[in-house]
Amino acid sequence: MEDLLSALRQRAIIGDGPMGTMLFSRLGSRYETVEEFSLRDPDEVVRLHRDYVEAGSQWLGTSTFSANRVRLGHSDLLPQLEEVNRVGVELARRAAGERAWVVGKLGPTGKLLEPLGDLSPGEASDAYAEQAEILARAGADALALETMGDLAEVGLALEAMRRVADVPVVVSYSFDANLRTLMGVTPEQALTAALEGGADVVGTNCGVGPDEVEQAIEQMIALAPDALLLAEANAGLPHVDGDQAVHPVGPERFADYAGEVARLGARVISACCGATPAHIQAMAERLAGQSQ
Repeated sequence: MEDLLSALRQRAIIGDGPMGTMLFSRLGSRYETVEEFSLRDPDEVVRLHRDYVEAGSQWLGTSTFSANRVRLGHSDLLPQLEEVNRVGVELARRAAGERAWVVGKLGPTGKLLEPLGDLSPGEASDAYAEQAEILARAGADALALETMGDLAEVGLALEAMRRVADVPVVVSYSFDANLRTLMGVTPEQALTAALEGGADVVGTNCGVGPDEVEQAIEQMIALAPDALLLAEANAGLPHVDGDQAVHPVGPERFADYAGEVARLGARVISACCGATPAHIQAMAERLAGQSQ
């Protein structure tokens, strides 16, 4: 594979879709966490990764979002933290081959930093450094810190990731319908903090749906026209139908979303909760059409 950042400076690429909502949809709630699928049902994880590649994904995120020491603190998986992260990279690599980059996913600790909460900066930094080092050592092409909302936590994470791993680093934030994170951070503030902290790619993931992601990307690109941006939208907010969580936004809207954020200047265009390989295929086909 060519160098990821060099590729992104030249063109937009299609990322993948969610691991969690798809694995639970396919296999049911047989486990409490997404990470358990990697250890207990690795072939199913590889199958989903391959489905995304076949749909057009050029970027596969590992099933390691919650696999940091703080978040796994009360989980039976804590003793297997290193294995969960290593296997997550290995399974994605099996599916990627030479067709996609493998991106090690990290998420928030799930706790508030002092003085608002009881998580010390040192604990948070150590947790991020530990996970980032494992993912990079396992062979991830890049690291992606996702669904963030607290600038202080992002700063600690970026410093830790940069300290232990010599690969590109991505940071994305989750915004609500008012384009604020849970801590009240705006897209402009988020972008500025991430770039100052040394992130190579910045963007937004999860949140509400395509509309909000398009708005956030528009604000970010207006502030920093040369920044490498990631757009990763949910398929809308879910509603319950029987025993299923149903996300209302379909592949056709995601094709339009992909076209719009590409027009704005996003370089990684992905899908988050509720999306499927069909959403990815619609996005890939729209971008292929626009490039012709």
